[in-house]
Amino acid sequence: MGSLVHVKEAVIVTPSEPTPTRVLSLSALDSQLFLRFTIEYLLLYKPPNPNVLDPRATVARVKTALAKALVPYYPLAGRVRAKLDGGGCLEVVCRGQGALFIEAISDHEVNELERAPRFVTQWRNLLSVHVADVLKGAPPLVIQLTWLKDGNAALGVGFNHCLCDGIGSAEFLNSFAELASITSQTKLDEFKFKPKPVWDRHLLNPPPFKPSRNNNNNCNSPSQHPEFNRVPDLCGFLSRFSNERLVPTSFIFNKTSLNELKKVAFSTSRLSESNYTSFEVLSAHIWRSWARALNLPSNQTLKLLFSINVRDRVKPSLPGGFYGNAFVLGCAQTSVKDLTEKGLGYATMLVKRAKERVDSEFVKSVVESVSRSRASPDSVGVLIVSQWSRLGLEKVDFGLAKPVHVGPVCCDRYCLLLPVFNQTDAVKAMVAVPASAAHRYEHLVRSFCS
Repeated sequence: MGSLVHVKEAVIVTPSEPTPTRVLSLSALDSQLFLRFTIEYLLLYKPPNPNVLDPRATVARVKTALAKALVPYYPLAGRVRAKLDGGGCLEVVCRGQGALFIEAISDHEVNELERAPRFVTQWRNLLSVHVADVLKGAPPLVIQLTWLKDGNAALGVGFNHCLCDGIGSAEFLNSFAELASITSQTKLDEFKFKPKPVWDRHLLNPPPFKPSRNNNNNCNSPSQHPEFNRVPDLCGFLSRFSNERLVPTSFIFNKTSLNELKKVAFSTSRLSESNYTSFEVLSAHIWRSWARALNLPSNQTLKLLFSINVRDRVKPSLPGGFYGNAFVLGCAQTSVKDLTEKGLGYATMLVKRAKERVDSEFVKSVVESVSRSRASPDSVGVLIVSQWSRLGLEKVDFGLAKPVHVGPVCCDRYCLLLPVFNQTDAVKAMVAVPASAAHRYEHLVRSFCS
């Protein structure tokens, strides 16, 4: 049984001022096949004075703020479609069509929602509109404000990933939330967006990135881009994740835990390795725990894929306020045998080196690969880790105080690293694993042995 939610209102909110009528091209990175889905956030709020909170006034402020935010962010009020030339690229038709706002009520309490759900889709109704095909004319932005039984609130947000990445979506949400918290009309009229949103999708298209002598002939080679390389499925990997029930898990790693993982990684590393980041050791630890719990054949090739922000890695850097997809996939790859037997230091080193490979030339090569051959990552042997803990989602305040929880609407097979309320150095890791591996995964991820 899913969450019990009753929708009070569902309305299209259009920009509060006239916006350009035009068709905007999305970039080669925006148009990637694996991004054609909806990013779904769930933010939970405990207003400091719920007894005096006026839901009607709050909803009015949120809708007004959304309409104002959609003026500079007018592509989020458009509709995404495939270009008519059949080349595989996408575009957004901007006619001020609007975003969808939903107000709902639920008999759930906030404390229930802070825990990992019992099953993947338990909180699905906290974002009632699930867009299965983002190219079929649905609004690219859906906002659902749900009032909970205990006087607290849940905010479900859905972004068409083709239009923005995590950083871009978080910048929009923070500006939108700041607008919603303003009660003075004068201040609302004088509001300045920081950063000012920038479209400029042409900056991540092939024309500026002419093939260089370093990657002209091998931009699609397995060694250059293992993230796009197919590997054999030796164990029914895909059918297992499709057919077996997935069990959501959630663990918090505080500063002490992360430092302990770093010590273990250093103790099992080569002496030449320098400092490891918290992301590198934690993602490596989760990857090893996941692989060991799944009990896969020793010769199965595994990959850890994770997004790397390229805004400051390309030359010249992308302008501040660029809210399109400005990331490429880092890929750490090895066999089950090496990942599980060589220790945490080995896995951490693979993650670190995958990050270090990404420079401006690497990004050019990815752009060429995805635009010319529509290269896309496979799912065999893959664990995807996405770092939401550094996006700024924990600061999104609509006048209800900062969220006490930031997470996904549905906990799925992708591992999310999330911020922890009032613990700036802590990270919450959420991932759903096959039921047959859940108990062992929970045991392994709690233990910090090599």
